[in-house]
Amino acid sequence: MAEKAKSKTFEDTLKALEKVVSELESGELPLEAQLKAFEKGVGYSRECLERLNAVEQKISLLVENPDGSLSKNPMEGSV
Repeated sequence: MAEKAKSKTFEDTLKALEKVVSELESGELPLEAQLKAFEKGVGYSRECLERLNAVEQKISLLVENPDGSLSKNPMEGSV
């Protein structure tokens, strides 16, 4: 199941999370279904956060040096 989730794009996972949130906000689910939906939502949320963190680590800003060359600098605020 984890492999299937990882094969989804970030956008697919975010849409799945939005769907779960919408279902929970509707108030129409019985308690057990709400709990299962909440657990799925937490999983989707964690997966999105992990992907965002991985992308943030890869992002760097291209900065032009005084001599015209380009160098990569880590984003401000990144770990």
